[in-house]
Amino acid sequence: MNLRDDLQRRLQNKPILLMTHLVLGYPSLAVNREVIGQMAANGVDCIELQIPFSEPIADGPVILKANQHSLAGGITVEQCFEFAREMAAAYPQVHFLFMTYYNIVFRYGETAFLTRTKNIGLRGTIIADLPPEEGETYLTTCSRIGLAAIQFFTPTSSDARMRTVAEHGDGFIYCVARRGVTGQQTMVDDTLSHYLFRCRQATDLPLAVGFGITSRQDMVLLTGKADMAVIGTATIQLVDTRGPSAVGPFIAALLA
Repeated sequence: MNLRDDLQRRLQNKPILLMTHLVLGYPSLAVNREVIGQMAANGVDCIELQIPFSEPIADGPVILKANQHSLAGGITVEQCFEFAREMAAAYPQVHFLFMTYYNIVFRYGETAFLTRTKNIGLRGTIIADLPPEEGETYLTTCSRIGLAAIQFFTPTSSDARMRTVAEHGDGFIYCVARRGVTGQQTMVDDTLSHYLFRCRQATDLPLAVGFGITSRQDMVLLTGKADMAVIGTATIQLVDTRGPSAVGPFIAALLA
């Protein structure tokens, strides 16, 4: 079953899905492994595995610091592939996706990167700095091999732009909740509700909402407006302050 169809199947039994995010190698792959185990055990539907990059332009200070720490520790793309392969095999109930920036894909070799991503069991890729106009071969390759190329809507996107982007999307659409970078608090208010209504009109793909989603209250307010919430910075901060053992109860509370 492809990613889109499986997410829609899950939505028959859950009011809203959850995608989490972690930076590979931060603070270590061993901690990543423990955190993913807790996420999987507590019902996370999708996990973004971020391959660290030196200039993660869409990310705020917490994820930027995590990227820098991981790179300083010597993390390699090869280690990221091997770790992702291990996680996809260990937790088949979770949809794993690579998130990174196009320089990583380009340097590795676009076709080789995407083919290997598919072959190790990942379901899609999220390339934060590659608009569809600049990603023709990327999109074509993903379509050919059955890898979901996740596309983005933003609050500044016109209705026409959303429809154009959605034509190139697969799996789900990542709806950026507000202007700016990750990590800042997002208000789930009438402005966001109107934006998500516009998103819904532009596509029949599931809608995932990220950037600043932090709490169970956010999840409740998004229910009925979106299909999946994305939690990233909040989980990284939790591991930093309380350790990886705090992740399981946090995820369970989000999905309670």
